[in-house]
Amino acid sequence: MLRLSARSPGSARGERPDRPFTGYKLAHAVLSADGTRAAFTGLTLGAASVYGAVADAGCVWSKRHLPPRRWCGCGFYCLHDLTDARALACATENRSALLIEVAASGRYIRYERGLRYSRQRVRAVLDARCGCGRPGTALADAGSGLVGWRHLTPVCDTCTTGRPALALPEFTARLDGHVRVGQLLSGSPLTTDISARAGEGAGEGAGEGASKARELPAGAGESPIAVLTAEIALLHARLDDLQSRLDK
Repeated sequence: MLRLSARSPGSARGERPDRPFTGYKLAHAVLSADGTRAAFTGLTLGAASVYGAVADAGCVWSKRHLPPRRWCGCGFYCLHDLTDARALACATENRSALLIEVAASGRYIRYERGLRYSRQRVRAVLDARCGCGRPGTALADAGSGLVGWRHLTPVCDTCTTGRPALALPEFTARLDGHVRVGQLLSGSPLTTDISARAGEGAGEGAGEGASKARELPAGAGESPIAVLTAEIALLHARLDDLQSRLDK
């Protein structure tokens, strides 16, 4: 799991706390019980806290201080680099999360790889991946949830067939602020078109395979059933010959 190592507080010289930072993070999608509202939840500490497109962080342990506090883990988290966020999405427990772009502002603490901050605005949904490996173009009921909210999981066009689902633009339209759906980043060398690549591999080794076939002993390519039938016929012939000798 990626870790944020502390570097300097947000009040350090040269920082611009009045200007939002662009960050990337993972979040689970949720839908209200009546289906009219959409929102997000966090991955670990914030998994039980629902937030909208624009939200202020709260501490789950104490209401006596404002997030983020240096000696507490409260506040929103985001990563500076999109590559780090995509790497985090590969973890088993994060496979059903959405990759989103946020504008981080308010009080914040800067780390080597990201920020912990008090206020955020979700700008875009950048990626979603179906459990089968294809890009997730819609969201379906995940079979879990919180009181008043159902967890949603990304599904592709193929896996959506016959299953109630909500297209990503329909999900973002139910949020409490404008959030765009970007061109999904999901990409993988894995493919369902194996036959073409298998044919290419067979073509490359065709010459070598043909020469080896010529070197095989006679009958090596015959069916095992045919060989067994021939042996049984030979055995019958020997028994007939033996019986004829005994009769003499």
